[in-house]
Amino acid sequence: MPPFLSAIIDWLRAGYPDGVPESDYIPLLALLRRRLSDDEVRQIAAELAGAGDLPADKTDIQVMITKVTNEMPSETDVARVQTRLAGHAWPDAEDPTCE
Repeated sequence: MPPFLSAIIDWLRAGYPDGVPESDYIPLLALLRRRLSDDEVRQIAAELAGAGDLPADKTDIQVMITKVTNEMPSETDVARVQTRLAGHAWPDAEDPTCE
């Protein structure tokens, strides 16, 4: 069993020594939802920039997250990619205010 999975199981057993009550399954699964790693955020931003998809809108980012992770993107992950893109943006060649 992978170490991260063992850590999750140990955490659940510590919090629920007698087993997880049925009413707590859905909230627990919500807490355990996958989150993009920092490397995945960088990869997605780089792929969008490399494809010339800038400025990337929310839909572009969601599609790229889905391609990379094969999962539905969360709003938090979309915001992290948007922040990464904004922090590493370059001047727009057609914008006369940029030099």
